[in-house]
Amino acid sequence: MKVLGIESSCDETGVALVDAAGAAPPRLLAHALHSQAEMHEAFGGVVPELASRDHIRRAVPLLRQVLRDALCDVDDIDVVAYTRGPGLAGALLVGAGIAAALAAALDRPLMGVHHLEGHLLSPFLSVDPPAFPFVALLVSGGHTQLMLVRGVSDYTLLGETIDDAAGEAFDKSAKLLGLGYPGGPALERLASLGDASAFDLPRPLLHSGDLDFSFAGLKTAVLTQARKHDGSPCDAWRADLAAATQAAIVDVLVKKSLRALQRSGLSRLVVAGGVGANSLLREQLDAAVERVHARVHYPELHLCSDNGAMIALAAAMRLQAGCQTAQRDLSFEVRPRWPLDQVTLN
Repeated sequence: MKVLGIESSCDETGVALVDAAGAAPPRLLAHALHSQAEMHEAFGGVVPELASRDHIRRAVPLLRQVLRDALCDVDDIDVVAYTRGPGLAGALLVGAGIAAALAAALDRPLMGVHHLEGHLLSPFLSVDPPAFPFVALLVSGGHTQLMLVRGVSDYTLLGETIDDAAGEAFDKSAKLLGLGYPGGPALERLASLGDASAFDLPRPLLHSGDLDFSFAGLKTAVLTQARKHDGSPCDAWRADLAAATQAAIVDVLVKKSLRALQRSGLSRLVVAGGVGANSLLREQLDAAVERVHARVHYPELHLCSDNGAMIALAAAMRLQAGCQTAQRDLSFEVRPRWPLDQVTLN
């Protein structure tokens, strides 16, 4: 069974094809991705209307590329899956519309997939896939959550951000430091040149006793320090503040993740989402879980950002687990706001 996945929830257009043969783990045949980062950089963030229009331009060429790379024909597709939500409404509608049109043309079933479920399951495509159950740290530009994952479609929310997500904290702090968009990778590069101990930044909710996150206060502290040092004859403070900001975010993510493992009684952690590519986060999580005799799993670096592979994978795993059936009804809807713990069986 070959499942095509189309991702268009925000500023990346992704198309991928996975093969799910019987009970064997799904195998990625090919994937292609186009990032809109360069287009949105001039505006300092994602412009929804521009994002939607660019998805329209990119989807079909990416589909052709995936089929070529997979050595498949369009008629080899058995199921067409798309990101149903959460995300930007207009961008989601583009992907859903293209998927429905393709399914209709091929007379194939259609599946809507939860974007975060795709991220959560993406490490199953890695060379070191996890096994159920596990604790998942979903950490991206729009979401920071800890989930207890017992199996496909069996998710319990343990904690989440009450304001900014970790990715937002990276991006907004980068903007305050005069860095480009997307801010996370730019801040990480600058941080590698700085001294994290040069600034004492807060770790919001670190000792709250729960598993929730908050990064708005950290952003305010970065703003205060940036204003205080702006105009300084020495520019080294920018790298130091970037390093301190990254260290504060990573510290909270690592310690809350360990707390979630301890409370759940599990010894397996899965990290997914764009921030999961951060090298300091991986380094500190690796060391932390080793100390408590646990294991941590990540997606491959090229699958950390939004991509079609995770959507095709999630659809294939739901079909294999019997918790969803592909629909011949080609009507569709999108859900810009859709909590992951509300994903249902079918």
